[in-house]
Amino acid sequence: MTQYTISAPQSLQHTAKLPASKSISNRALIIHALSGGTILPDNLSNCDDTEVIIAALKDNPYEINIKAAGTAMRFMTAFLAVKDGEEHVLTGTERMKHRPIGILVDALRFLGADIEYVNHEGFPPLRIRGKQLEGGLLEVPGNISSQYISALLMIGPILSNGLTLRLTGDIISRPYIDLTLWTMREFGADAEWGDYETIVVHPQPYKNHPYYIENDWSSASYWYEMVALSKDQEATVHLEGLMDGSKQGDSSLRYIFSLLGVKSTFKTKKQGVPTTVTIQQSRHCVPRLEYDFVNSPDLAQTFVVTCALLNVPFHFRGLSTLKIKETDRIEALKKEMRKLGYVIKDINESELLWDGERCEPDLKSGIDTYEDHRMALAFAPAAFHFDALRINNPQVVTKSYPNYWDDLKNSHFSILNSQI
Repeated sequence: MTQYTISAPQSLQHTAKLPASKSISNRALIIHALSGGTILPDNLSNCDDTEVIIAALKDNPYEINIKAAGTAMRFMTAFLAVKDGEEHVLTGTERMKHRPIGILVDALRFLGADIEYVNHEGFPPLRIRGKQLEGGLLEVPGNISSQYISALLMIGPILSNGLTLRLTGDIISRPYIDLTLWTMREFGADAEWGDYETIVVHPQPYKNHPYYIENDWSSASYWYEMVALSKDQEATVHLEGLMDGSKQGDSSLRYIFSLLGVKSTFKTKKQGVPTTVTIQQSRHCVPRLEYDFVNSPDLAQTFVVTCALLNVPFHFRGLSTLKIKETDRIEALKKEMRKLGYVIKDINESELLWDGERCEPDLKSGIDTYEDHRMALAFAPAAFHFDALRINNPQVVTKSYPNYWDDLKNSHFSILNSQI
C-alpha cells in the first residue's frame, strides 16, 4: 500500500491551475458524440472519469470498462441505449458492480431500450443493444441521483418524440440538473423546465461547435479549505480559470466559506469569461454552521473536516446520496474523523452532526481513502493542524484532480512517499 506523509507549509502563497470541470466535461463529451461532432471540446478534464468516456467514445470496444467512474456508468448507459445497431457490455470495478443502476435501466426500458443485466438484477455489468427510441412522457422520483436524470435528459433531443420528464416528490441536486440543461442548450438543444417538476426536451438535434470548458469549482474547495485552516493570516491563493456566476452547483462553496472566514475576489465578473479568483482569510467566522447540502453533496467532506478543525460545531443535512457514492461517505467520515479526534454523529443516514465532542486522536495507521478521491482531497489540508499526516492510497485523487499532489508540492507542502 502506498502512503503519503504530509506536512503543511508555514506560509501559503500560491497560484493554482485547477483541473477542468469533470461535470461539464463529461456532459459535453456525451452531447458532442450525440451531435456527431468531430472536434472535441477544449480544456477537457484529464481526470479518470473523463478519460474513460473519451476512450470509450474513441475506441468503441464491445466491452466498455468505465472502472470506478459512476458518472460514466450512468451517462454511457443512456448513450449506448440510443446507439442504433450497436451492442456493448458496460462494466466497471468490483465496487461499481455493487452500485445500483436499476432506476435508470427501468426508465430507459420504459422508453423502449434493450438492456439486460449480465450477472445480478439491478447492478452492472449491463448488456446494451442500441436502437432508435421514441421518447415521450416519463416519470421518475426527484430524489434519485441527478446523474440518472441528466443521463435521460441528454438523450432527449435525439428521441423521436423528445422527452417530457416529470420528477415526483422532492427534487435533490437541482443545480446539477440545471447544469445539464445549460450544457445541452449550449449545443443547440431546446430543453427547459416546463414547471417546478417537469422538464421538456424537444426533438431538436444538437449542433456541434467549438466549446471551452470552465475549470472545476469542486477542486477549488480544497484550496479554500487550506486557506481557512492555514496558520498564516496572510495566506493567499489565486485560482485560475473559474467564472463568476458559474453554472456549477459547487460554486456555492464560496458563499459557505465566507461564513468560515475566507473571502473571494474575482479579477473580472464578466459573465461566461474564465478569470482568476483570489482567496484570503477574512478572520470573520460563524460560531456554528448549519447547512443543507442537498444541492451540493460532493462538498460535504470538505466542510466536515474544515468545520471540525476550526472548532465550528455543525449540522449538515441533505446527505442521503453519500451512502451510494464511491464509498459510504457517511460511515467513512465518521471513522476517519475519529482518527483526528472528532466524534461525528449521523441522523437518519442523511445528516451529519458535530456538537464539539472530542476523543483521543489516533493517526498512527493513517487516513484511509476507501477508493474515494474526495476522502484524500478533503483530508490532506488537515496537515495544517496535524504535522506528518498520513494518507493511505493517495493515488485515488486521479479520479477528479490528477495533479493535486504536485500542486501541493509546488505550494511548499512536504510529501514523503512510502510503501507499507
